[in-house]
Amino acid sequence: MSRYLEKADDYSFNGNNDGNEVTVRFNRLRDIANNLQQYNGWFDKENVFYALKSLGTSLKPEKLQKWAAGYTEKLNAVNSPKTVAVVMAGNVPAVGFHDFLTVLMSGNSILIKLSSDDDKLLPAISNLLIAIEPGFKPFISFSDGHLKNFDAIIATGSNNTSRYFEYYFGKYKNIIRKNRNGVALLTGKETTEELRELSKDIFLYYGLGCRNVSKLFVPQNYDFKPLLDVLSENRTITGNHKYFNNYEYNKAIFLVNKREHLDSGNLLLNEDENFASPVSVLHYEYYKDETQVRNRLTVNSGKIQCIVSNAGIVDKEVPLGKSQSPEPWDYADGVDTMEFLLSL
Repeated sequence: MSRYLEKADDYSFNGNNDGNEVTVRFNRLRDIANNLQQYNGWFDKENVFYALKSLGTSLKPEKLQKWAAGYTEKLNAVNSPKTVAVVMAGNVPAVGFHDFLTVLMSGNSILIKLSSDDDKLLPAISNLLIAIEPGFKPFISFSDGHLKNFDAIIATGSNNTSRYFEYYFGKYKNIIRKNRNGVALLTGKETTEELRELSKDIFLYYGLGCRNVSKLFVPQNYDFKPLLDVLSENRTITGNHKYFNNYEYNKAIFLVNKREHLDSGNLLLNEDENFASPVSVLHYEYYKDETQVRNRLTVNSGKIQCIVSNAGIVDKEVPLGKSQSPEPWDYADGVDTMEFLLSL
């Protein structure tokens, strides 16, 4: 499975040696990835294939073995599979794949409720997986209507939808996720190449992912010019009309309200304490010293999905450029999904 997702955008690779059904399913996945933007304007080919490649990398056998090794005793004790309903978000391509993978790795069955914003990619991935290993088929099902006949649920949504989830699914064992954002902690000593890596954390998926950097923490008297120069290099992002409309709208709001901001020509930066920022806007906040910024991040840990930094100031830093390449053991919201599933 790993090599198919990694090679989805490599048209010299066709998988013919793996059997006709696998080839058919692989080509179907590739076709869907190529044309997904006509169904969701945010899902252009570059972002979709990046997502598939990232998933493929996370599925390398050595990574799955390392991940499973931490749960060997409990995995061996699984003898009564449960049905786990998973309500998936649709903000980035195949965003629910990790939950899909974890439920199957735990030996349970998955009942999937897809977002209408991303309802084609995961079924295609699932069909490819079943073609490669038919034994997975009884463990995977999709729901078009109300969820029923399940033992536990994992639901991902906004702060508003989480209240709906808690009301309807509170009686089940559950993991309910709310809004979180990625932040970057900079020192001002980053090289141009490091800033280019940071730009990936900001621009990938047009900033819509919970792991995208939506806010910077920078030292007092931080020089923004090198960062603005690097950000301006991404000239293609404004070619997406949905993104460009957001950029123009937010720029107009800043100008009308005479709100101070920085403009790289494709992204607006403004000083703001909020962690979540609108599309095409990046917030920043100054810090005085390492102690102060560590405290600020700790107090607001419930709003943060990941901290991107090469500074070595806080624990569990994600290297610049790697926010959208999580490992199987990197759990959303820091909640160990595998442990939850093995405890059912």
